Amino acid sequence: MEDTDSQESSKVVTVNIEDLVKDGRNKYPVVCVRCPSRILNSNAADYKEIEFPLPLMTLAKDKIRNETIDKENLNQFWMVADKYGFENVGFSNTVSGLKYLTCADCEIGPIGWFDPASQLSYVSLSRIKHLS
Repeated sequence: MEDTDSQESSKVVTVNIEDLVKDGRNKYPVVCVRCPSRILNSNAADYKEIEFPLPLMTLAKDKIRNETIDKENLNQFWMVADKYGFENVGFSNTVSGLKYLTCADCEIGPIGWFDPASQLSYVSLSRIKHLS
């Protein structure tokens, strides 16, 4: 589905990272917010702050029918340099030059995006849980 009409939230969603980052990398394993699926092991990704609008994780059916997709601006991500660095993640079909990332087990998402041009993946800290 093409992103023909989107509504972006101007509010940027942030997470307290004080205990999540060690030496610029994820200190704890990353798991899905809905199921126990492990997405990343500890020390598998670099912390990056870049602003990116991701579609909301829950879309109303009427919004899908009308082809409008609400997005939220996120700015805290785990950057994964190798797509094989994930323990468990799903990739969508290409949409506007990107692939969205989902939980491979329960398919909730998007939890982030994959850029085919750079081969880098980004997982939003606000859309996953950390095991501590």
